[in-house]
Amino acid sequence: MAQQTATQEQKYVEAWKTSIAGDSPNVPDSIRTLRESAIARFSELGFPTTRRGNEEWKYTDVRGIASAEYGSLVPSPTNRVVTKTLDQHIMGGSVWNRLVFVDGHWLPELSWLPSLPAEVTVISLAKAMSTEPGLVANDLAQHASYQESGFTALNTAFLQDGALIAVPDNVEIEEPIHLIFLSSGNGDGSVSHPRTLVTLGAHAKATVIESYGGPVDGPYLTNAVSEFVVGPGAHLETFHLQQHGKQANHIGSKQVKLANDSSFVAGAFDFGGTLSRNTLSVALEGAGSSCNLYGLYMTNDSQHVDNQVLVDHAAPHTTSRQLYKGVLNGHSRGVFHGSITVRQVAQKTDALQMDKNLLLSDDAEADTKPALWIYADDVKCGHGATCGKLDETAMFYLRSRGLDEASARRMLIHAFANEILDNVGLTPLRVHLEQFVTSSLRFEEQQ
Repeated sequence: MAQQTATQEQKYVEAWKTSIAGDSPNVPDSIRTLRESAIARFSELGFPTTRRGNEEWKYTDVRGIASAEYGSLVPSPTNRVVTKTLDQHIMGGSVWNRLVFVDGHWLPELSWLPSLPAEVTVISLAKAMSTEPGLVANDLAQHASYQESGFTALNTAFLQDGALIAVPDNVEIEEPIHLIFLSSGNGDGSVSHPRTLVTLGAHAKATVIESYGGPVDGPYLTNAVSEFVVGPGAHLETFHLQQHGKQANHIGSKQVKLANDSSFVAGAFDFGGTLSRNTLSVALEGAGSSCNLYGLYMTNDSQHVDNQVLVDHAAPHTTSRQLYKGVLNGHSRGVFHGSITVRQVAQKTDALQMDKNLLLSDDAEADTKPALWIYADDVKCGHGATCGKLDETAMFYLRSRGLDEASARRMLIHAFANEILDNVGLTPLRVHLEQFVTSSLRFEEQQ
């Protein structure tokens, strides 16, 4: 297996050489240098397949990804996407702003930007590299380090396109910006590396949704990296919605930097794929900054979802909240690692972390690993975790009120999920999520 993995890693390096050979002459030298450095680092790190002694990947085995022989390691720009697949992700009608990417490449003919202030920049990274070099140089790859992660290094090495959103000082975007990243699968499996960069100036405000999906059948890999930079007094709300096909793998890394008195809200929803690993790292670097992080994952069969939520309190008077919930059925597995670091300078920190899991079968498994690293003495920090089955007393009560067993189960599961869904203020998104939860429960009943 080790030799096979090494061979596959070399195939990525060879594919990278092919990809840069077709570069546009408009690609800046700084980007070329960045990608060369990243592929060299990937060659050193490889995939994190060693699990013994590797605490970060202890519960998630990516040897299947490392050894997979995907047919298209460098997908070409294409509009090969089933309309039904795209329609499943479109929300907000003709009001929401929408950028569509297929296999990592922006498709302007499927995108729609009806309601953006003139001062706001929403553009593909491929175009921004030549028309907005300053915006790209200031923050791209400055926060998502590829030095410690083979997957981030691979994403950076194959950096060709993605989304750039820049909101200047004192500008508020009223309607959400919806980024839809789809994989075509290309029949024999494809690999894509979506990239997102969002920057908000002082007292700016925006909402960004990142949706990921692809064909129902067939293997493919999405390896996504996002960077969010929130200026003083600004507010950014983001949503992560993963609805991949049942044979897909998803690796995602989101890095967030918060300035003084800024706020960041992130909702994460993972429903699809065979393996999904998400890392959300938030640095509260400015005094008075805050973040509210919540998520819901629903799994069945042999699905595996791993959420790594890392919060670094690096300034005083900062606040963080984490609440993640999992509904696990079949032989599926959910992993949650929540880490809170409070540095010595971060006095008056207020941090709370909670993970709750509902097991619908005897074979489902949940692994929760909280961690608190506190180096300040005037703080309020706490964490908790629960894992269990449906409450038998509540089931008995609902049955005694005339509900059949299936209806009682649905009601209790919906109540469990609603603590997360209630945080979603966007009506079209909330309806979309509720419909998915309902359809998932119906599927579970049919098994």
